Amino acid sequence: MAHTSEQFSAATGIPTSGEVLGPRALNRALLARQLLLQREKRLVLETIEHLVGMQAQVPGNPYVALWSRLDGFQPEELSHLIVERRAVRTTVMRTTIHLVSADDCLTLRPLMQSVMVRTLANTAWARNIEGVETASLIAAGQTLLEEQPHTRAELGTRLKERWPDRDAASLAWAVSYLVPVVQVPPRGLWGKSGQARLTTVESWLGRPLDADPSPDEMVLRYLAAFGPAGTADIRTWAGLAGVREIIERLRPRLVTFRDERGHELFDLPDAPRPDPETPAPPRFLPEYDNILLSHDDRGRIIRDNRGLPMPAGRGGELGSLLVDGFLGGMWRITRDRGKATLVIDAGGSWTKSEQWAVAEEGARLLTFMAADVQDHGVQFRTSDL
Repeated sequence: MAHTSEQFSAATGIPTSGEVLGPRALNRALLARQLLLQREKRLVLETIEHLVGMQAQVPGNPYVALWSRLDGFQPEELSHLIVERRAVRTTVMRTTIHLVSADDCLTLRPLMQSVMVRTLANTAWARNIEGVETASLIAAGQTLLEEQPHTRAELGTRLKERWPDRDAASLAWAVSYLVPVVQVPPRGLWGKSGQARLTTVESWLGRPLDADPSPDEMVLRYLAAFGPAGTADIRTWAGLAGVREIIERLRPRLVTFRDERGHELFDLPDAPRPDPETPAPPRFLPEYDNILLSHDDRGRIIRDNRGLPMPAGRGGELGSLLVDGFLGGMWRITRDRGKATLVIDAGGSWTKSEQWAVAEEGARLLTFMAADVQDHGVQFRTSDL
């Protein structure tokens, strides 16, 4: 049970400190905000915005992530949003590819510009183009990408015409960090494939980037989707500098807690914090999901705060599994002679009821992921997770 000794701000009446939240309390709060305690009836675009974007390095990952969160999700809904340019694939938090709404792209990408510049500066690509004038490179890259979408290889070839003594790949990667870009369809569409072709955010959306985006609002949205959280968690999620200053500005609007190690945690006063014993059904997550990647202290989702086991290989038909709310296994779909088998590597000991629940949810996953074949099977293996 949590121990409470609340104090209140004289100015706001908001609780300011005292309650200790253990890993299970933090877990249930996180699951509630991530829509993983029960599937919800929400619009797809509303959900993407609520989650402040979704990890999308592997194009199919957001589809699995939305299927696990939304009641009656149909993948064509997301594909339609991408084709209509209401949702886009772009580089934002942690300089990784995310699926975000068009509105969020225009706001979040400018906030990440300093992170993109800082990250690029620490790469071999930056060293390979040292001496190239940044403004000229940005202008040349924008012009090429607005003429038509390019793969990085195509972009590098064109840029090398101007800088023949430079590495083409490094020129292209530098542009993709320094210039706000999106990946255009068919990349990211359900059942489709295509190379990652880039164009500029503003040309694709036909609107300008936000000239004065609010980092404070971004942090509030993070807390709504991932809180309660500490400053180190926020930095891990976004890569932003100056998080402590943002939190101090926001402090009068926030409630604070402590974790079991005494670290201060911040949250929105009215955000859900369910009872730690709230039942949590099994949930299949994609290869990359922000619920596993957005905290410095992952003890709220991975027991004993162990490292995150990333699946070997890529392709979208593999990922991780939550059992009783925590990382409890890994999964992979194999296909052979017209049969799709969900192979589950179970970490730790499960109760019989948990195994039955996982098998039932796994059968539903196969219906979603392998609708093209009739023969489905679920196989369990023991794993040292």
